[in-house]
Amino acid sequence: MIRKALWLSATSAFLTLFTVGGHAEDRVVNVFNWSDYIDSSIIEDFTKETGIKVVYDTFDSNEILETKLLAGGSGYDVVVPSGNFLARQIQAGVFQKLDKSKLPNISNMWDTVLERTAKYDPGNEYSVNYMWGTVGIGYNLKKVQAALGTDKIDSWDVFFNPDSLAKLKDCGVYVLDSPADIIPAALKYLGLDPNSTSPDDIAKAEETLLKVRPYIRKFHSSEYINALANGDICLAVGWSGDVFQARNRAVEAKQGVEIGYSVPKEGAQMWFDQMAIPADAPHVAEALEFLNYMMKPEVIAKSSNYVLYANGNKASQQFVDKALLDDPAVYPDAETLKKLYTVQPYDPKTQRLITRSWTKIVTGQ
Repeated sequence: MIRKALWLSATSAFLTLFTVGGHAEDRVVNVFNWSDYIDSSIIEDFTKETGIKVVYDTFDSNEILETKLLAGGSGYDVVVPSGNFLARQIQAGVFQKLDKSKLPNISNMWDTVLERTAKYDPGNEYSVNYMWGTVGIGYNLKKVQAALGTDKIDSWDVFFNPDSLAKLKDCGVYVLDSPADIIPAALKYLGLDPNSTSPDDIAKAEETLLKVRPYIRKFHSSEYINALANGDICLAVGWSGDVFQARNRAVEAKQGVEIGYSVPKEGAQMWFDQMAIPADAPHVAEALEFLNYMMKPEVIAKSSNYVLYANGNKASQQFVDKALLDDPAVYPDAETLKKLYTVQPYDPKTQRLITRSWTKIVTGQ
């Protein structure tokens, strides 16, 4: 009996060890990315190739992501902040340096983009580019023609001039709920430095936006895609690729909605969304595998073809749809690039000022 009990105990211990080991071998990577921002087949293909399960969550604003990151213990392994937020988060110790020996596909990245992202991440030590684009104006050609007498928009004046925007109130105007995108655009329109931290300059931008506030239907950072596509609104200040998604959805719907996109002649912001690994990521090895997979030229090109944004991977361009690659609104030509500016992260004092100002603008009070 004793010998049998010992054998059963040993067998139980072995089975327990086997079971625990089996669970320990389950591999997972927790990804937190923007909504409507990846072809789901990429996730499926990654799991097939590596055996790593992807738990994929989405957010709609940098502020939501930053709150989770600064609180710590988010549980995420890969996150995708915009460049100006990334810079501040690097300084706060939120991210870990990338082990580039585990990222052989990093050789595919594009020098032109790396030079600009280095402003946020010196040496590109903490992040790799996912997508980049511009902040501009998406609009319904027919409705704008009916309201303004033209179907071509080429200036921020259509938005920041109250007389112009008032004419578009009834057909609907949406704006990004993103002070880091809209306030610099107002500063640029006013002929001021879009990176100004002067309280006087920010007050001027606030005043300009409060004048057009009565004509803005909604501040939201993703709902304008379908609103444009369905013809529910006639103008949106938004991210380039989102507007192109709206344009394609409108074409597919065959309801006669035509969408245009403008990089205003005064200049527009060039933004970068960067993939990074939090300092407390629970699955670092899997996160590195995910980043390396996303830097495969044919993979990131598939993502660009789906979300209609340019990416920072030079080798991928042979796989990017020609219509997308040849569109200067997506991959700007040299002349357009000269008009694009980048926005630096705000220091804490300026950030508080911007937050208070934005609350006043959104609430209209």
